Amino acid sequence: MENDCLFCKIVAGDIPATVVRETETTLAFRDINPKAPVHVLVIPKEHYVDVATLAQADPALGGELLETVAAVAESEGVLLDGFRLIFNTGEYGGQEVFHAHAHLLGGAPIGPMVAG
Repeated sequence: MENDCLFCKIVAGDIPATVVRETETTLAFRDINPKAPVHVLVIPKEHYVDVATLAQADPALGGELLETVAAVAESEGVLLDGFRLIFNTGEYGGQEVFHAHAHLLGGAPIGPMVAG
């Protein structure tokens, strides 16, 4: 665990979260500032700074993360109508918490890919 990592503290149970799915290696919980009717964060329990680092260091865990995304999309009822999956990576990518995580958004039309 990274001492100052918000998501590591959630994994450790030091900070509460509304968990929607948990596996041995991943955790999915509701975003506290949702941008869609369904907005769930899916993270590896092990700390990786971003998705690129995760993919290079442990591709199997990256696959487990995507399995959790699919299971959450199904349980949240967005699998059939569709959803958006976002990995913000690095400062220019808009990453705010430097622990690899996916934003699963759905439940309504999401809109254009990039506003601008």
